Amino acid sequence: MVLLFFLLSGMSILAQAQGQVPRYGYDILNIYPHNINSFTQGLVYREGFLFEGTGKNGQSSLSKINLENGEVLQSKNMSQRYFGEGIEIVNEKIYQLTWQSHLVFVYDKMTFESIESHYNATQGWGLAYDGSHLILSDGTATLQFMDPETFAPVRKVEVQLEGNAISQLNELEYINGEVWANVWQTDLILRIDPENGEVNSIVDLTGLSAQTQLGSSEAVLNGIAWDAEDERLFVTGKHWANLFEIELLGL
Repeated sequence: MVLLFFLLSGMSILAQAQGQVPRYGYDILNIYPHNINSFTQGLVYREGFLFEGTGKNGQSSLSKINLENGEVLQSKNMSQRYFGEGIEIVNEKIYQLTWQSHLVFVYDKMTFESIESHYNATQGWGLAYDGSHLILSDGTATLQFMDPETFAPVRKVEVQLEGNAISQLNELEYINGEVWANVWQTDLILRIDPENGEVNSIVDLTGLSAQTQLGSSEAVLNGIAWDAEDERLFVTGKHWANLFEIELLGL
């Protein structure tokens, strides 16, 4: 009941504020295949490939994927005792969060071989990189900025929309100086100023899930990837049969 209360309260705040901050819709540019069995927790685009981290105990994995046809080119399964969460790439390393195990696993980007692990004091939800720090979401309204070498917290900000804290921040992506965050169990992505946590605008992807096949009742929007070289934006969801390249439209 407590979780339901916070979800409903957060959605009410978001709904009331959509007329006060800039809001964007979308246009679909391209549609790509996506494994409907993947419980998407983290999504990254690098050097022409998608990297995806998935969740659920016994199903969590890290994969390198051909964008065009969805073929898995490389994969690594996590131990069944771990529930995988967000991923991020820093230079030649891939970081993968766990939900409640307080561990962050680090792999070699080329081989997927384990390099090291770090302790994370909070839950792990989403992960992004701003060029200096890893940015961590943990399901609360707080974003933490972590040292990539030690995963020690450096600073934190509270995400607020018109003075109201917004929790349930999930998968993250760093795009052109902003943190983009899926809000769990909604069709919304928040664009956040990383310096002060203020929400600059809202991306409303209502109706996108109707454009694909959904594989379960948990098939919610989750997964943002940015192709910095060609400035392409990709989004998908847990148990979605497709990944979408979209462009934003002002509303």
